[in-house]
Amino acid sequence: MGFSSVPLLDARPEATAKEQSIREGTTQDADFTDGPRVSFMSEPPAVFDLADLGWDQRRSEEWASHADKGWVAGRVATEGKHAYRVVTMDGEREAVLPGKLSRLPSAELPKVGDWVGAERLPGEEKLRIQTFLTRRAKLVRKDAGKSVEEQVLAANVDLVFAVQPLDDRFNPRLLERHLVMAREGGACPVVVLNKADLCRDLKGAEQLAREAAPGVEIFTVSAKTRLGMARLRQALTAGQTAVFLGASGVGKSSLVNRLYGESVQETRAVRDTDGKGRHTTTSRELILLPGGGLVIDTPGLREFHLWSTAEGLAQSFQDILEWGRGCRFRDCAHVSENPCAVKDAVARGLLDPARYASYIKLSAEATAVSRDRRPPKLKGGKRPRPGEEDWQHED
Repeated sequence: MGFSSVPLLDARPEATAKEQSIREGTTQDADFTDGPRVSFMSEPPAVFDLADLGWDQRRSEEWASHADKGWVAGRVATEGKHAYRVVTMDGEREAVLPGKLSRLPSAELPKVGDWVGAERLPGEEKLRIQTFLTRRAKLVRKDAGKSVEEQVLAANVDLVFAVQPLDDRFNPRLLERHLVMAREGGACPVVVLNKADLCRDLKGAEQLAREAAPGVEIFTVSAKTRLGMARLRQALTAGQTAVFLGASGVGKSSLVNRLYGESVQETRAVRDTDGKGRHTTTSRELILLPGGGLVIDTPGLREFHLWSTAEGLAQSFQDILEWGRGCRFRDCAHVSENPCAVKDAVARGLLDPARYASYIKLSAEATAVSRDRRPPKLKGGKRPRPGEEDWQHED
């Protein structure tokens, strides 16, 4: 018998309110391509209801202080080095930043999914961004470079679809890392097991996923055959935003295409020589789905360094925290301390050694990042004065 047959706890951790709401949808098939197909690149510019883009009463209240300035509210659909595409009630427009904002730290610049306020440039179709609205949730990682700085991958996300392929690259430990990233940023994690058509033991794979993601909703799908896609579509309601997170080649763009109903993202096959994915999506993009809901496709990432993990770890490894209640020392790190209830659970076969090792590794990474974090650099190499780091964003 494999370890998957051993229960980690008598009961799974309580699901959060967000996670519980996902479970309450029906699972019967539906035609998820009903409704108008909207492209942010349509010509002439489409007219959008901001509510379809995620605008709500809280946004309206926040916008009240800008209502008399003649600005327009919009959501960032794509970001470039010096320009953005912003979706407003009047359609999609190119937008630029004034000099004072362009010098902000990279993590504070507008990202895909952010809400902004912008003024119309006289005689032009372009907009000039003047303010950012509160960033409620975000998907972040430590910058892939040597510096210990934050990199924001997507903003104002409700759900993180953590995609794992059901082939020889299925990795429960990477899935655990993705769940920590999702929860730390304030989003609700959802596990998507793609390429079910390639899997000979779906029940076994689902069990491994449940052990790595206790209490998290799991969707087993195949973008190729459409298996499970209707149920996945129902997890995303009008006004909600989901971001796809996963390594290159796991099928994120194919999933987006299935949800949309046609090819809006280019896809390429995984290399036969080494099973590694080809980078198809090269930038993040916000896509409005037919029938409501938005998705953000992300490039396949090779590095998933955690940024700030205390809360994410606590939520993702509640089973280990429960075992830790029996430790003699309140600050037990479950490494060299003796006696240790967590290590004892591993020794008695009650806790998966691989999951325990994953927790220890992520905890050590969190400690190192916390120790080495520095204030983000402003454009030009300067660091912000105290109080400038968050500008108008609130997390």
